[in-house]
Amino acid sequence: MEFHSCPRNHAQEIRAAAGSVLCAPCVEQLERTLHTLPGLHQEGLHHILSTSRRRNPTKVSGSRKRDHLNISALDARNNILAILESWAGYVVEKSGASVPGRSVPHLACFLIRHLEWLTAQPPAVEFADEVESLQVESLRAIDPEPDDQHAPVIGCVVDDCPGTINASPPGAGSAVRGSVSCTSGHSWEMRELLTIRHLMDRQRKDAA
Repeated sequence: MEFHSCPRNHAQEIRAAAGSVLCAPCVEQLERTLHTLPGLHQEGLHHILSTSRRRNPTKVSGSRKRDHLNISALDARNNILAILESWAGYVVEKSGASVPGRSVPHLACFLIRHLEWLTAQPPAVEFADEVESLQVESLRAIDPEPDDQHAPVIGCVVDDCPGTINASPPGAGSAVRGSVSCTSGHSWEMRELLTIRHLMDRQRKDAA
């Protein structure tokens, strides 16, 4: 029987599991990470909108909550869905498996069921790295390091509007129902946030 080393970066050389590109610890960790992604995806929803705290909590008259758009949380959720869907598509194309549902829980369960097959394929390392990066990105968006809490300045997505959208430091404040607005008065409801993100991406591509 031929053995080979796990190609992922380990402190010491570890043999790959039988029939797998990856070693047994990597496969086990990959399965655990896939199990966490549906929960992280749901948790990220509660961090997309965050409310800044009033500087003077005793002042009531004239005080007003301001909603901020947490771009990091929005991106993390979008990336989980997109990357899991991409790998599920790979499994369907290469193995002939039935197409799974498009929700994150369905996609994660599908990939776990086909994990033994996936980890025996040439892109197994890329798959493991991408799944691990999804977990790291989501955790940073939900519970950021102090050094990461810097709010970017985001231009309004409405054509010719000079306003900016309030973007919170990742995970700042507590999630609330409501809307997000630009400094010139344009506003969007929670259900429209994904559309806003697509428009921001288009702006960046046009600028490039």
